[in-house]
Amino acid sequence: MSQFVDECQLNVKAGDGGAGCVSFRREGPVVYGGPNGGDGGNGGDIWFVADHNVASLLAFRDYPHRKAGSGVHGKGKDMHGRRGESLEISVPMGTVISDMYGGELLAELVNHGDRWLAVAGGRGGRGNAKFLSNKRRAPNFAEQGEHGEERWLKMELRLMADVALVGFPNVGKSTLISVISQAKPKIANYPFTTLEPNLGVVALDEDTEFVVADIPGLIEGASEGKGLGHQFLRHIERALVLCIMLDLAPMDGVSPQEQERVLLQELGQYQPDLLDRPRVVVGTKGDSVQPEELQALGWEGDVISSVTRSGLNDLVGKLAQRVHDARQAIEYAEGVVTIRPEAKGAMVEVVEPGHFRLVGREGERIVALNGVTTPEALSYIDHRLERIGVPKMLAKAGAQEGDVIWIAGFSFEYSPDV
Repeated sequence: MSQFVDECQLNVKAGDGGAGCVSFRREGPVVYGGPNGGDGGNGGDIWFVADHNVASLLAFRDYPHRKAGSGVHGKGKDMHGRRGESLEISVPMGTVISDMYGGELLAELVNHGDRWLAVAGGRGGRGNAKFLSNKRRAPNFAEQGEHGEERWLKMELRLMADVALVGFPNVGKSTLISVISQAKPKIANYPFTTLEPNLGVVALDEDTEFVVADIPGLIEGASEGKGLGHQFLRHIERALVLCIMLDLAPMDGVSPQEQERVLLQELGQYQPDLLDRPRVVVGTKGDSVQPEELQALGWEGDVISSVTRSGLNDLVGKLAQRVHDARQAIEYAEGVVTIRPEAKGAMVEVVEPGHFRLVGREGERIVALNGVTTPEALSYIDHRLERIGVPKMLAKAGAQEGDVIWIAGFSFEYSPDV
């Protein structure tokens, strides 16, 4: 089974906040002491971190769930709960993360150490000691912990290579990378031997080296997904230089000129700016053709043989120069992190006649964090909602007495102030 995974889905769940405690001081001669309930701890966050020691997304294929620690509940004697343990998920450099359902790009972790906050932990609830006031001398309620965020993510790995070897199946890409680098891909004399990308480092001297990616063979229609084309083509996107490899002795008799036309057509249809990348075009399997056969083919370009190693030094030199020039010409992209501002306050939506929903983080948290089982807690919720203008919003939306108001999963019967 292949050990290289370049696409997966992952569910991430931040830790829930711990609940606040309802407690009163009861010790010795103190009969009616004040409230001393501690706060709950915040839930742990989940971060994604680009790590150059991670090569693929294999760790997420069989275990597609990650969960951070939840906060500990508060206790009496003003003892606050411990914060939940946050989780750092190491991913390969070049990982692109998007929302699984909406497809929205959320993060692109390019460089080692790039970080992205995927889901935030829930806030811990406040203990009853925090609700002590001149009017409320013995609060008998506390806040519940807030639920941590949860979402499904789609992760894709786009390899970080300087040179991408591009060609039809069985053109000799794996053999070439095995000769010019220390990579040891599977090599055989049949199409689609390579089903996963291979990376190799080509070192000319102590100061000159570049990374080569052996991309699985492309076929006509790859830009439309034929032959797993999309899975292979995305690994070419970040390559600085393209090495177009053409088979001078193909089994199907397709001329090198036609091979080049199809390959460039597929690259252009998949992503047009790939055609603007520096490229080196070379004919392979030079040991299998005679000079008169090359003349009959009309081939006047470079010829290499990975078997006899003829032409390889010139090819590596050209690739090294193209890579050097490309590195000087570009500005390396920074990682991309999408920050979505949260809507503050609250607003009222009409669900259907007689049913309204209050949306907005501030309004929802007022209800979600506070217990709705005691009259005192309900009175506190009503007071907080009034302070942010919810009764006026409901009246403006046309709410009538007896209508149902939904807030954070709870339903309330609307009763306007007289």
